[in-house]
Amino acid sequence: MAYKQRIDGRKFDETRKIEAKVGIIPRADGSAMFRTGNTVAYAAVYGPRNLHPRFLQDPSKGILRCNYNMMPFSSFGERVRPGGSRRSKEISLVTEKALLPVLDLNEYPNSVVDVFIEFPQTEAGSRCAGISAAAMALADAGLSMKDLVAAVSVGRVDDKLVVDLDYNEESYEDGPVADIPVAMMPNHDKITLLQMDGLISTDELKKVIEMAKKACKDIYKVQNKALKEKYKAEAE
Repeated sequence: MAYKQRIDGRKFDETRKIEAKVGIIPRADGSAMFRTGNTVAYAAVYGPRNLHPRFLQDPSKGILRCNYNMMPFSSFGERVRPGGSRRSKEISLVTEKALLPVLDLNEYPNSVVDVFIEFPQTEAGSRCAGISAAAMALADAGLSMKDLVAAVSVGRVDDKLVVDLDYNEESYEDGPVADIPVAMMPNHDKITLLQMDGLISTDELKKVIEMAKKACKDIYKVQNKALKEKYKAEAE
């Protein structure tokens, strides 16, 4: 049977409900919350600060370190094991690579910027939510940035191309599924992350990338609004 409509009633090119806030962790240099549907990401930035041990320092520029962590009872599916895992390490590295193109770390030699991303609740699209939250937290910390980074998953569920897959779509069993996380710099129209899990044709891939670009620009508007609201409140 063909996938005729989405289980949660969304249009095929529609994201889940999105919410964003910044400045939510008082002792962090920058922080943000990004929610898409039932996936909630909190990001906290500490730094730039001196990197220790000193042999890890780079005298020409600063270093970005990201730490992705799902809390044990956060998952919509099976319970997450506490502590680090191969998956969390891989997503931490992917997050760093997605964020580095917007940062100018040449201003911070011998320093490190640490980003901690925690998930008290997840359903699907956690790496994309984490990247979106981390980008806002870095901006909240006052780091020099060329742009924000917005991220969303797109893909194929049976014969339909969709935006922002939820858990039921990721685990859909009545047809092929392709899950494609995409992150981009909305103002520069440049992609900083493109991964794929599943099979999809070249023509379909081109179409979903265009869908992702549109969705990322909509997410950027939510991110930008959250940042403006914080500084407007502080000014008042």
